[in-house]
Amino acid sequence: METLRHIVLFVHLIGFATLFGSWAVQAFGGKREFTRLMNAGMAIAAVGGLILAAPWGLPDGAEMNYAKIGTKLVVLLIIGALLGIGLSKQRKSGSIPPAMFWLVGVLTLVNAGIAVLW
Repeated sequence: METLRHIVLFVHLIGFATLFGSWAVQAFGGKREFTRLMNAGMAIAAVGGLILAAPWGLPDGAEMNYAKIGTKLVVLLIIGALLGIGLSKQRKSGSIPPAMFWLVGVLTLVNAGIAVLW
């Protein structure tokens, strides 16, 4: 069961890597727009995180950190909202506000930092 939990954790990290990597390509590649790959990375990270939040495969005596899980979920929902609103604005006007674009990258790093440091 622990092996399966590690596989799900790996998939969760791949989701964040996909989201941040595609954001970084846009940030430092010059165009600064949201892509469908960012949505896919966020969805992979969300599904992996929800599966990890289920209390299965924990070692004996280990407890879930619900404050951490809740914080990461709120940050992920904000990222999802920003991506959704940004993609809508991008379709209508052809661009997104720079603050919205940079906030997605910062929040993605914050979410990964919470996972590692908390």
